[in-house]
Amino acid sequence: MGSAPADLIPPRPTIAGLREVAAACRACELWRRGTRTVFGEGPAPAAVMLLGEQPGDREDRVGRPFVGPAGKLLDRLLDASGIDRRTAYLTNVVKHFNWEPRGKRRIHRRPTKVHVAACRPWLEAELVVVRPTIVVCLGATAAAALLGRPVRLAEERGKVFAGPIEPPVLLTAHPSSILRIDDDRARREAFDALVRDLRVAARRIAAGHV
Repeated sequence: MGSAPADLIPPRPTIAGLREVAAACRACELWRRGTRTVFGEGPAPAAVMLLGEQPGDREDRVGRPFVGPAGKLLDRLLDASGIDRRTAYLTNVVKHFNWEPRGKRRIHRRPTKVHVAACRPWLEAELVVVRPTIVVCLGATAAAALLGRPVRLAEERGKVFAGPIEPPVLLTAHPSSILRIDDDRARREAFDALVRDLRVAARRIAAGHV
């Protein structure tokens, strides 16, 4: 069996099956840097797919998406917006942690277009299996990867776009952007803004919009 997604993805995929074979993916060099492949998790079908950029340090060590500080903040955001995390499928555009050393710490590095393209078949397979009512792109990298075009998040966040693969796509910020804000008031405002965006998705889920 090969080591690229096209060689690994079975003809009738399930999330469990995709997760198993993705562990052997060698489509780009990030498998050498990350501890393990961090595949998506959640129900299939799902009410919503939450799509981030890539796993972080904690996710890489544990092997699950959105379990680090940004994931804990995402739990609060979902609760405030009326989205039950148990109905959400969580995943990332890139399935390995891209990082650089800084002392004893592993610091996030943004994935390149090569990394995004290498992982694209995994995301497409997830969309087929999960069949979400709506995809929420958390951050510009996820949005650009899914929509296939540059994204100006400040201008386009909170809006819903037709995706290249169904379903519709909502753009918003990544929870990690809130964690980088030092000022308490600015942090609260950023939290509230992200909640407003997520409520757009919540309303479409409640309406059963497809």
